[in-house]
Amino acid sequence: MTDARVPHEHHFQTHDEVSLFYRHWPATTGTRRGAVVLFHRGHEHGARMAHLVDELDLPDFDFFAWDARGHGKSPGQRGYSPSFASSVRDVQTFIQHIGRAHGVPPKDIHVIAQSVGAVLIATWAHDYAPKVRGLTLASPAFKVKLYVPFARAGLALMHKLRGLFFVNSYVKAKFLTHDPGRIASYERDPLISRPIAVNILLGLYEAADRVVADANAITLPVQLLISGADWVVHHQPQHQFFDRLGSAIKTKMELPGFFHDTLGERDRASAVQAIREFVLRLFDETPQPVDLRAAHLSGETADESRALAEPLPALSPRGAYWTFTRASLRFGGLLSRGIKLGHETGFDSGSTLDYVYRNEPRGAGPIGRSIDGTYLNSIGWRGIRQRKIHVEELLRDAMERLAAQHREVRLMDIAAGHGRYVLDAVQASPVKASSILLRDYSDINVRDGRTLIAEKGLEDVAQFVQADAFDRMSLASVVPRPTLAVVSGLYELFPDNEMVSRSLAGVGDAVEDGGYLVYTGQPWHPQLEMIARALTSHRQGDAWVMRRRTQAEMDQLVEAAGFRKIDQRIDEWGIFTVSLAVRTGP
Repeated sequence: MTDARVPHEHHFQTHDEVSLFYRHWPATTGTRRGAVVLFHRGHEHGARMAHLVDELDLPDFDFFAWDARGHGKSPGQRGYSPSFASSVRDVQTFIQHIGRAHGVPPKDIHVIAQSVGAVLIATWAHDYAPKVRGLTLASPAFKVKLYVPFARAGLALMHKLRGLFFVNSYVKAKFLTHDPGRIASYERDPLISRPIAVNILLGLYEAADRVVADANAITLPVQLLISGADWVVHHQPQHQFFDRLGSAIKTKMELPGFFHDTLGERDRASAVQAIREFVLRLFDETPQPVDLRAAHLSGETADESRALAEPLPALSPRGAYWTFTRASLRFGGLLSRGIKLGHETGFDSGSTLDYVYRNEPRGAGPIGRSIDGTYLNSIGWRGIRQRKIHVEELLRDAMERLAAQHREVRLMDIAAGHGRYVLDAVQASPVKASSILLRDYSDINVRDGRTLIAEKGLEDVAQFVQADAFDRMSLASVVPRPTLAVVSGLYELFPDNEMVSRSLAGVGDAVEDGGYLVYTGQPWHPQLEMIARALTSHRQGDAWVMRRRTQAEMDQLVEAAGFRKIDQRIDEWGIFTVSLAVRTGP
């Protein structure tokens, strides 16, 4: 028997400057074939999965295991994270760190995650569309058994009234595994933390609901292990998740009699062997990605948008409901400035977005301002404002990258609206732009955008022209050639991938090799039906029907235009993404 592999201990920095702890077991053979990254269950830490490093018997693979923030040797209040989305972003940062610090690209990484860790990874796969080799998810905690009626609603109410508080785990070690050694080690482990912050518990539920319902967006190879006698989480959401997966390669293994600690069960040898075989299968023959570039023609999001475009019978309950909603909005427009502007210019117009960015409730008297404030505080508009923050952040990042390469910043926005986010980003950056070209099809946007340029005193470097964002030749002929392009909030309005591909091809023609593209996406939205049934578009007052694009689909369209994604942001609700890509050539 070979000696047990010994880990090296390291730390990596999160986006908010927290130093998280992780272990690294280097491959024991001369040539590293890939890496396996382990994500532990809630209340535990990476050392609780360390036994898998030897049991999987993959000597030519590196292994990594983190301690999530608030767990194990990582800092922070026990069981706490600023949000579930922050922990998902920690996963993205960790994978990026492994690439930079250890030279393992995502395509050579297989991820194994258990329980809460498996929900983190499923959410990460949905929201960030990483290009890892595959995923093994063991007993994902998509729905925790709380055993108290209305517990989730009660926790949400208490959180609203009390703010942050912690919930202690009720689970005893003997209900996690039949393995006496694992039970004993759990009971004496000083790094086990029973509390979990209420915001994380609620965020776990919300993310799980979204990911299970929209699992078709995940196209990576997935192996799912389900414990048959699990006292901690429900089985049904795991089966629903598997059935809805968009993966071309997926396998499910049910383990009768297993408790929740699937990978630490007494008789886990068969499960461990199945994982080993799955990993080797993926590395023996690299799986081809699912091609999503024609998802506008068929598939879940295409069917969804067509259904939303179908009118409802006026006398049906749903038809009557949305008729009443539209009437309420018309009345609201008499008092609320924002709702009135939406009716006048379209709720997806540049004028509406600029109003949402400013976030200053206006209307007829206190009631009008109150209605306008409620309107501006809807989850969709909150997501839009967070998208603006993320666009500006990645624009500044790209500008700094160009400056580090001693290259000029020549910025082009192909559908700028009023251009506020671009101009705000430029003014907040220590790097100066040599030229700023804002383009938009709307004469109103061009007029108001030129006014905004003048207000900010940027006439010497910025110009605003009327142009079509879907005219490839017009984009390709821009002079001087941009080193940084941005397209924000445009492609989400158009379901047709051929239009988007034509536009992206023009951007690819225009941007210099090694230049950058900031682009947005909308993989999910909680108010799709309300938007389609009650709001109007800037296009001749038509219904505002959107087709969601999964992040994987959006990334494939961008990649086909000659760009490679290098970074990404997403809001805490999972609605809007902002990505940064580098031009790599055709």
